[in-house]
Amino acid sequence: MNVSQLEISSSHPLALPVGVTLDRYIMHRQTAFPYATGDLSQLLRDIALAGKIIHREVNRAGLIDLTGGMGVQNVQGESQQKLDMIANIRFCRALKNGGEACAIISEEDEDIIFTGNNNGKYVVAIDPLDGSSNIDVNVSIGTIFSIYRRVTPIGSEPTMADFLQGGRRQVAAGYILYGSSTIMVYTTGHSANGFTYDASLGEFILSHPDIHSPVDGQIYSCNDGNLDSYEQGVRDYLTNCRSRQFTARYIGSLVGDFHRNLLKGGIYMYPPTKKNRDGKLRLLYEAFPLAFLAEKAGCLASTGHQAVLDVKPTSLHQRVPLYIGSPIMVENLIGMLG
Repeated sequence: MNVSQLEISSSHPLALPVGVTLDRYIMHRQTAFPYATGDLSQLLRDIALAGKIIHREVNRAGLIDLTGGMGVQNVQGESQQKLDMIANIRFCRALKNGGEACAIISEEDEDIIFTGNNNGKYVVAIDPLDGSSNIDVNVSIGTIFSIYRRVTPIGSEPTMADFLQGGRRQVAAGYILYGSSTIMVYTTGHSANGFTYDASLGEFILSHPDIHSPVDGQIYSCNDGNLDSYEQGVRDYLTNCRSRQFTARYIGSLVGDFHRNLLKGGIYMYPPTKKNRDGKLRLLYEAFPLAFLAEKAGCLASTGHQAVLDVKPTSLHQRVPLYIGSPIMVENLIGMLG
């Protein structure tokens, strides 16, 4: 029996439409973007393009010797992986060539990266490859990005002021998760939407429209090995989770843990410890973008004492504690911190 002989119902896989591509979605939604001139749309396309390239590199990393460390440390004092450097180069190159970003900050670079596009209207903060220590064992990793409209005059050289505007001044933010499939989730301040990469088409296809996270959940994600270093309120919360037989899930890749909890309901926690009293996650290119997206999907993001988006940034690599996820779970934790 050939396809023409089949009576295809609307639920049959052969009857399903290809779907809405990321490019088409961006084009249709452009009028909803702040300052809609096409520049932000192009910037999102540039990020998606770099994401496709990293998808390719991640999927063949073991075949062309891209796993393992570089033998050096980045500005954070963390061991750099080969793919860390490749991802940083790919994203920076895509953003420079796109022409919409006038400057970039990256986890892998100490200072501002000037693109030479001083007429660009936007700056980008990015963690090119979050969770890179998991590369060698084939565990999910990701990219996190944040976009601001610059505050310095167009045509001039960007400054720190462009990046230290505060989390609520973001015009777009999101992440790309490289896992069993590659998915890009982003928001421009209205709703959060997810696009899954179809390698056979070379396109991101809308797969998770208008994401709304569950208001409560039963998953908690944290590094249990640091338990004795957590403040008492966090330990009390974890004890409560265990007494209620909640599920512990911790990959060690922020994007992977956040994505799972966003869709299924849960809380991700990276509290301050005796060793890292300000927390370990970076404010500008990890906490801010995920908090901005989380709030658009109905989640909460807190330092334990204030909303993450209300934290005043003071430096490019500033660190901050992070509790993010289903609002009821986050509120319950905050209540125990006093």
